Amino acid sequence: MPLDPELLALLVCPVSGAALVEDGDTLVSRDAATRRRYRVDDGIPVLLVDDSETLDEDEWRSVIEAADRERRA
Repeated sequence: MPLDPELLALLVCPVSGAALVEDGDTLVSRDAATRRRYRVDDGIPVLLVDDSETLDEDEWRSVIEAADRERRA
């Protein structure tokens, strides 16, 4: 289930402070330097650095490009 857009607009990456984009049941930081992914459990974002992961550059770019295409549509 997608997060409420108003909530998503308030959330930021705890590492970089960058905006987050939704990718399935995860949130991905828009920061290219950190490329962090955080899970969403039962609609609740888990923004704990120790529970997050770093995406490789290609996967991160793919997620961000898809989010940008969706936003423009």
